[in-house]
Amino acid sequence: MEVLSSRILLRPSDVERSQRFYREVLGLAVYREFGPPSHPGLVFFLGQGLLEVSGGSAFEPPGPIQLWLQVRDVRAEHARLVAAGVTVTRPPRTEPWGLIEMSIEDPDGVRIVLVEVPPDHPLRRDPR
Repeated sequence: MEVLSSRILLRPSDVERSQRFYREVLGLAVYREFGPPSHPGLVFFLGQGLLEVSGGSAFEPPGPIQLWLQVRDVRAEHARLVAAGVTVTRPPRTEPWGLIEMSIEDPDGVRIVLVEVPPDHPLRRDPR
């Protein structure tokens, strides 16, 4: 798998509280803010890596850390991983924010989100 970028992904039970903690208490610098102004997701610089603290969804409970891995072709990775016997917890689909995402689990149940940024997505045009 060719990983283009990665980050640690937190889906906390109280997003605003967690964002305040990482921004104000720990003093982490914000790499980017995304989503609606009323419920933004934040990605913080974390040394050599990134930490995303953003909202949960009706499909997943808040809780443990997840890995976020950007790949070139999510559907090709889906086919390859299914053939290798990897547990796919959510097949590829285009999310409301425009990214194509799927989820798998490692042997211990750690959730790994594979993400493809389509050519027309704002992340492709954002110079940050």
